[in-house]
Amino acid sequence: MAEPANWWRIQPAEGSQSELALLEGVRLYISRHATSLPRYLWEQFILAVGGWIPTPLGMAIRSLLYRLVLRMDGWVAIDRGVRLSFCSLVRLGHGVYLDQGTYLHATPSGIRIGDRTIVMHGAVLHVYNFRGIPHAGIQIGCDSLIGEYTIIRGQGGVSIGDRVYTSPLTQIIAVNHVFDDPTQPFIDQGITAEGIAIEDDVWIGAGALITDGVRIGAGSVVAAGAVVTKDVPAHSVVGGVPARVLRSVGDPPDRPGAAVVFARQRGGASSE
Repeated sequence: MAEPANWWRIQPAEGSQSELALLEGVRLYISRHATSLPRYLWEQFILAVGGWIPTPLGMAIRSLLYRLVLRMDGWVAIDRGVRLSFCSLVRLGHGVYLDQGTYLHATPSGIRIGDRTIVMHGAVLHVYNFRGIPHAGIQIGCDSLIGEYTIIRGQGGVSIGDRVYTSPLTQIIAVNHVFDDPTQPFIDQGITAEGIAIEDDVWIGAGALITDGVRIGAGSVVAAGAVVTKDVPAHSVVGGVPARVLRSVGDPPDRPGAAVVFARQRGGASSE
């Protein structure tokens, strides 16, 4: 059977295009996980060496080894299986704990976590700033807790204060798609990214959603399942879809009886 004319010229050309596309895909992947190729190789090497070791011994080793790629302001505890990207832009305070299965993606804008803050299993902190938004980033204060499977997206900048607790499955999303033009796909219309600020001593209930452009005042409580689309005054309890003020912190709760309170012991053994 006769071979197609010029097949040997066409095939290499197609092969070259495929190879170029593959190389471009690899380049794009690396650019979205580290500041440079050498930095990517170095960070991945350190994470591969220390990331799998179980038990408190593994956490002790990582607290020493990861100083080569992370910025630490003291001793930290990082469980095994923690995924980190743009390690050079992650800063952890003294006593920070990253639970197994957490994912921190700092992109070029950075993630900073304050002293003694805990990030629980499955939480995702992702700046995701691939559009060069100047105020992107995630900053969390001291003695806070990011609950299991919480998602924080920081394109517009997320600032979380001290002693802020998010319950499981909380979503804090500082970005929104524009979709006003019906003749264009929404992916071509851009995004808005105003930012989210959560002040000190806030408790956010399970499954709550905090949308872009919102500020939650100090001492407030967001009920489970609430969708917060507007600013929350300080010391308020909000709930519903969309969330509204239900009462002020300090007002008597709208339920009969009084529950038993188990308080943290200070100055001695912890009750937790």
